[in-house]
This record gives sequence, structure tokens and C-alpha cells, in this order.
Amino acid sequence: MGSTALVVVIVVVALGFDYTNGFHDSANAIATSISTKALTPRVALAMAAVANVVGALISTKVAATVGKGIIETPTGGTAGLAVVLAALVGAIVWNLGTWYFGLPSSSSHALIGGLVGAALAASEAVKWSGVVDKVIVPMVLSPLIGFGLSYLFMLLVLWTFRSINAVRANRGFRWAQIASAATMSFAHGTQDAQKTMGVITLTLIVSGHLNAHAGVPLWVILSSAAAISLGTYSGGWRIMRTMGRRIFSLTPPSGFAAQAVASGVMLGTSAYGLPVSTTHVISSAVMGVGATRRFSAVRWGVAGNIVVAWVLTMPAAALVAALVWLGVHPFTT
Repeated sequence: MGSTALVVVIVVVALGFDYTNGFHDSANAIATSISTKALTPRVALAMAAVANVVGALISTKVAATVGKGIIETPTGGTAGLAVVLAALVGAIVWNLGTWYFGLPSSSSHALIGGLVGAALAASEAVKWSGVVDKVIVPMVLSPLIGFGLSYLFMLLVLWTFRSINAVRANRGFRWAQIASAATMSFAHGTQDAQKTMGVITLTLIVSGHLNAHAGVPLWVILSSAAAISLGTYSGGWRIMRTMGRRIFSLTPPSGFAAQAVASGVMLGTSAYGLPVSTTHVISSAVMGVGATRRFSAVRWGVAGNIVVAWVLTMPAAALVAALVWLGVHPFTT
């Protein structure tokens, strides 16, 4: 297969990954709003899709981190492109597997794990300092921050509105959830669509279609934003049930608190180009607000399964990507 044809294949596969990212992670932005009946499912999905596009157009800092900060630019023409293709396939396989079992794992870390696994299999250099500083450390800290801040914020909400009639408070927080869900979807666009932009940009650099110092082309930004938005609108109902009901039975105040904190963490990290997981942040925020009622109110067995998926995501996607590279490499040399 020629270099140009392989580039086209990789771009299509990358947008396919972006689509799976959308339906896999749509639960992150809107499950809490749907579970508390602040929004109907289709209205929530449409709003999330639009906000994702807007978020994807705002910044490309995370895209630069994924495209240039995780592995060295692969060499060898079509052989280098095989590394990118293998990374994408590894991420897609993990996305589909966790979606099937309803586990809200990280599409972001699946893609990064795929890049690392394919690069190692191809004997390409991995920027381990970048992986540690911009991926591993934020991966560990962001859920802890999400849990702690949501716990404290929920306590503040409970104390502030302690004398308000519960029916009136729930009605008001349902309206507030619309705003927090839109903000969460916007934050999702500033993070997750960026990863696909980074991979496509990396592909264009490897193939010689783009200068290594150039920015992300506009068509890459628009196509990535469109793909993740279409995926979001298709809905990830299996994961939505886990996020909205199985971890903790959310109320409008707790749903608002979880979304508000999670979106703040996402926007803060994207401003610094840190590719953190939307899934990790919102899941831990839901656990945090649930713990304010009592620790036993959180279904820790479900939470434990989610954490196991978090831990396995990068190595599992890396392994699949390495195997895929071994399979496609003979046809690209």
C-alpha cells in the first residue's frame, strides 16, 4: 500500500476512533443530567454534540501534546505510518470492549497506550518524561482532585441550601444542571476531540504532508469535532446507565455538583495541554458527591470495577497495538 493511500486509511480510522470516543464518553457529560431528569436523553445528546464542537475549536494544546509529546515522530515512511495505525486499532478495540461491558474507561489513555505500545513494538523512541509528566501524573491526580473537590463542594451546597424546601431546590438544580452539562460537554471537546487531532497531525507529519512545526490544519480540527459530535449524539447507553445510576443514585444537587467540579478540572487541565481522562474525572466526582451522604451510599463494587478498567486501559491498549503492528508491519516495508 502506498504512503498516500495509507494516510487516507489512517485518517478514516482516526475519525472512527473519534466516533467511538463520542459514544463511549457521551455518558461523561450528560448521564447525571438524564438520571435526574433535568434533560431528556435526545435533548441532552444534541446539546452535548454542539458543545463538543465548540470546545474542539477553542484550543489545540492537548492535540499538540498527543501528536508531539508522547512518542518521537516515527521514521521510515509507510513503516512509520503503521505505528500510528496500530495505535488507533489498539485504542478502538479497548473502547469497544469496555463499551460492551458498560465500563466507563478512558478513551484518551487507550489512545496514548496504543501509541506507546506500537512505538515500542516498532523500536521507536517513547518520550517517557512526557508520558510521566503529562499523562501518568495527571491520570493519578485528576481523579483524586475530582473526588476531593466534589466532596467539599457538595458539602457546601448542602449547607448553603439546608433551609430550602427540597422540591424547590431540586427544581432549581435541574435548571443548573443544564448549564453544568453544557459546560462539561464543552470541556470534553477541549480534551477528547484534541487527541484525534493530534494523531491525524502526527500522521501528516510522518507522511511528509505537513511540516513538523506547523499547527493543526483547520480541516483536521473540523473533521475531528464533527466525528466526536456524531458519536456523542449516537449515545453510549450502556455506559450512561453505569455513570448515572449504578455508582450512586444522583439527585439534581449532587448531579450539578459532580458536573460543575468535573468540568472545572477538565478546563483547567486542557489550558495546560494535559490530556487527562474525562471518564476518570467525572466518575471520581460522582463518587465524591455520593460519599457526602455516607460512604456506603456509593456502590464501591461497581466503582472498583471501574478503577480496574482505568488501571488496565493503557497496558491493554498498548498490547493490542503492539500485536496489530506486528501484523501490519510486513505489508508496509
